Amino acid sequence: MMLILDQYWWVFFIPGLLLGLYAQFKLTSTYGKYVRVKAGSGLSGAEAAREILDQAGLTGMPIREVAGRLSDHYDPIRKALCLSSENFHGRSLAALGVAAHEAGHALQHQAAYAPLKIRMALVPVTSFASSAAVWITMLGFMLGPFFFHKIIGIAIGVFAVITLFQVITLPVEYDASRRAKEQLLRLGLIQNSESGAVSRVLNAAALTYVAAMIAAVLQLLYLIMASRRN
Repeated sequence: MMLILDQYWWVFFIPGLLLGLYAQFKLTSTYGKYVRVKAGSGLSGAEAAREILDQAGLTGMPIREVAGRLSDHYDPIRKALCLSSENFHGRSLAALGVAAHEAGHALQHQAAYAPLKIRMALVPVTSFASSAAVWITMLGFMLGPFFFHKIIGIAIGVFAVITLFQVITLPVEYDASRRAKEQLLRLGLIQNSESGAVSRVLNAAALTYVAAMIAAVLQLLYLIMASRRN
């Protein structure tokens, strides 16, 4: 979300856009490849996640099926794993990798993993900042540079919050993937020969977070530069 279309805007906008498109393509193609490769264990994503949670003592944590493709997530408020139908029932390496990744977030929560606690604390303010960013962007386009100059300090603050959230998200996601691969191998849910495929799926998913962070940083840098020019 940028506020002024000028020559500098394109310099900061295009790289983030291209990286975001590439990350999405990489995730779609990698997931699409390994969702067709059956796991040797024959387990479904939900069964693998259940095994990981139970081994960690989280026997009461529910695993729920949710609509959508790659809509998988961990709900820290309800303390529940939410898996898309494809990964809940699927018995592919992709399904096991994604399900284990979400279970990794549950293990983080159990261990009071600091970056996860920070991200959870940032969720309300980031939600507000994201809504504010939409309005700032719309008003900036409609009312022009004069309005933008008046609220650029607010805009920088809003995008700084969004950027901070994206930055803290990276260690959370990479650590969840590390925990996922570790548990899958330790519990014998995948074989060593299958770990490379799982890693490729999880790395492709992580790239989307890297792209989002870089785009947010570029947006913030653009605003800071525009403020100095004014």
